[in-house]
Amino acid sequence: MRDGNTAGRISAGSVREQAQRAREAARRLRNASTLEKNAALLAMADALEADVDKILAANREDVEAAEAKGTSKALIDRLTLNRERVAAAANGLREVAALPDPVGVTVSMARRPNGMEVGRVRVPLGVVAIIYEARPNVTIDAAGLCLKAGNAVILRGGSDAFRSNKAIVDVMRGALQKTSLPEQSIQMVEDTSRASAEELMQLTGLVDVLIPRGGRGLIQSVVQNAKVPVIQTGEGNCHIFVDEDADLEQAVNIVVNAKCQRPGVCNAVETLLVHRAVAEKFLPKVAEELRNRGVTIRGCSEARAVVPWLEAADESDWETEYLDLILAVKVVGSLDEAVEHIERYGTGHSEAILTSNYNNARRFLEAVDAAAVYVNASTRFTDGGQFGLGAEIGISTQKLHARGPMGLEELTTTKYVIYGGGQIRS
Repeated sequence: MRDGNTAGRISAGSVREQAQRAREAARRLRNASTLEKNAALLAMADALEADVDKILAANREDVEAAEAKGTSKALIDRLTLNRERVAAAANGLREVAALPDPVGVTVSMARRPNGMEVGRVRVPLGVVAIIYEARPNVTIDAAGLCLKAGNAVILRGGSDAFRSNKAIVDVMRGALQKTSLPEQSIQMVEDTSRASAEELMQLTGLVDVLIPRGGRGLIQSVVQNAKVPVIQTGEGNCHIFVDEDADLEQAVNIVVNAKCQRPGVCNAVETLLVHRAVAEKFLPKVAEELRNRGVTIRGCSEARAVVPWLEAADESDWETEYLDLILAVKVVGSLDEAVEHIERYGTGHSEAILTSNYNNARRFLEAVDAAAVYVNASTRFTDGGQFGLGAEIGISTQKLHARGPMGLEELTTTKYVIYGGGQIRS
């Protein structure tokens, strides 16, 4: 986790005060109507578009500072905002407003033999805290989803996106002032030092759940140090397996898209596994297409025997989430060998098989343990918006409470409601 420097530094004690304000706002949000929440989301969306120049000016400062530090192009892309991206984020808020409200939905209801009716109803989590890195769009998505699900949110972004995040939060809180919901529903920790993150991790009784969103170092730090409940998200060492029965022309397009469309995100492919039966025919084609797009390819000895100009891969390449225009390539002898490789090195995020063999597709779907498993499609689709959730607060790679893209329903829990008629227990 970065210690980053920022002009917005505040004391760690203020983090607790912000959490207390968020707790107060959460009590109001818990009982907010769907109409109130939707009106607030639409007001926030309109404000983002109206104040786009302010947001982009702040973002330019962040980008220039990142470039001066030598940040990779892929990570610069994650940081960069433009009018189209801000407009897309604003439309994402409108899409969230249009989605059904999960709060108050009855999950189940059954009559017991003694006449009592026992049911479960969806309710907000309460206060959701997010620690994330240089992704200013997360600021918008997280605030919108939390609000629609009836939660207050505490945003603790990284130093690289500090100015962008501050401008976005100022705009959204300004919009909330014109609605019936409290502007304290959105809190931003303006201290990007390690101390503020550690303080947030310890706030039991104030923070109901903490979601880290970023690279391996950030996630491990939160998992190891947090006292509040954590939903683990993010790290994506994703694989594509090209089966011997794959449509190779289609496979080239899918692999290139999964690696190159946005290489700095967690659902980009990092390792390509190719069946030995098609390696000589497929590898030269895909390698050339990737090289033309600036991708560095690191291959096993078999892959390099087919395409000699590949760099040599070592053990570390199989376990690395590059978040860059780098791809590891390994030739395997069977579907089972591909699955074994994924089991050993995968992070449970997104895995894909490219094949026209129905039985192999079914075997892969059943054998691979990941949040999202694909047949004949790019891993880049593991995204809340692409899955019809409007947006996402993160992609959970764990198995408790939530798994995969986390939308509105995943930002709620349930409580039992019991209707009686005077029953007493004997």
